[in-house]
Amino acid sequence: MTSTRATPLERLADVLADDMAQVNALIRARMMSENAPRIPEVTAHLIEAGGKRIRPMMTLAAARMCGYEGDAHIKLAATVEFIHTATLLHDDVVDESAKRRGRPTANLLWDNKSSVLVGDYLFARAFQLMVEPGNLRALSILSNAAAVIAEGEVLQLTAAQNLATTEATYMQVIRGKTAALFSAATQVGPVIAGSPEAQVQALYDYGDALGICFQIVDDYLDYGGAGDGLGKNLGDDFRERKLTLPVIRAIAAADATERTFWERTIGRGQQQDGDLDHAMTLLTRHGALASTRDTARHWAAQARKSVAALPDHPLRDMLADLADFVVARVN
Repeated sequence: MTSTRATPLERLADVLADDMAQVNALIRARMMSENAPRIPEVTAHLIEAGGKRIRPMMTLAAARMCGYEGDAHIKLAATVEFIHTATLLHDDVVDESAKRRGRPTANLLWDNKSSVLVGDYLFARAFQLMVEPGNLRALSILSNAAAVIAEGEVLQLTAAQNLATTEATYMQVIRGKTAALFSAATQVGPVIAGSPEAQVQALYDYGDALGICFQIVDDYLDYGGAGDGLGKNLGDDFRERKLTLPVIRAIAAADATERTFWERTIGRGQQQDGDLDHAMTLLTRHGALASTRDTARHWAAQARKSVAALPDHPLRDMLADLADFVVARVN
C-alpha cells in the first residue's frame, strides 16, 4: 500500500505483509481438527471476520525492529492471536453478546458450550505454539499473560454493577484483560532477538501503554462514538451494566438524584426507554467523556515516549504513529 493517505496500521500491515501471510497460514493450519469439525467452523467464523491483527503485528514489528532473523516470531505472533481469539469467544458468552466485528457472535450462531470449548481448544493450541520456539522466557511471558487476562476478566465480573468500583480497580481490570496481551506481544519480540534489557523494557512499556489507551478509547466510544465500525452498538456497555471509566467518573461527581439513576440502571439493571440518552447527558454534564478522552491521549503519549528511547528504525516510527492512530478515534 503506497498511498500517503494510508493509516499507520495499514502502513504497518504493508511492511509486515510477508510475515503476516506466514502467521495467517499457521493459524489456519493449527485451528484444524480431524476429530471435531466444529472447532475450525467456530474458529474460522471469528478469525476470518476481518480483525485487524494488531497484536500479532506488534510481535512481528518488535522482533524485526530488534534485528531478529529467525522464524520463532511467526509462531509467537500466531500464539498471541490464538490467545486473543480464545478470550473473545469466552467474553461473548460472559457478556451474552450477539455481535462481534459486525457479525453474529459464535455463541449466537452455535451455542455457549461450543464457544467455551472451542475457546479452551485455542488456548491449548496457543500453549503448544509458544513452547515450540524453545525460549523459556518467551514462554513465561505469554503464559503469564494468559493468566493475567483471566484474572482481569474475573475481576471485571466481580466489580460489575458495583457502584463503589474505583478508577484504580478499573485500571487493574483493563491492564489485565487488554494491556497484558499487548505488552506480552511487544515484549517477546526483543526477548527472542536477544536485545538489551533496556529495549525489552521499553517495548513492554509501549505495549502496556498502548493496550491501556486502546481499552479506554473503546470504552469512550461506547458512549461517544457513532456505533458503527466498532463491532458493537452504541451503548452496549450501558446495557451490559459495565462500569467503564466515563461512568465511574460520572458517578463520582453525581448528586443524590443522579446517583439514584445510576443505582437503578447499572446497580439493579432496571433500564427503560430514554435511559441511555440520560446517561450520556450526565456523562457530558460532568465532563466524564472529555476527561476520558484526555486520559486516552495521555496513555498514547506514554506509548510514544516508550518507543522514542529505542534505536532509530522505520518500524519504531510506525509503532509511535500507531499510538496516535489508536487515540485518533476519540478526536
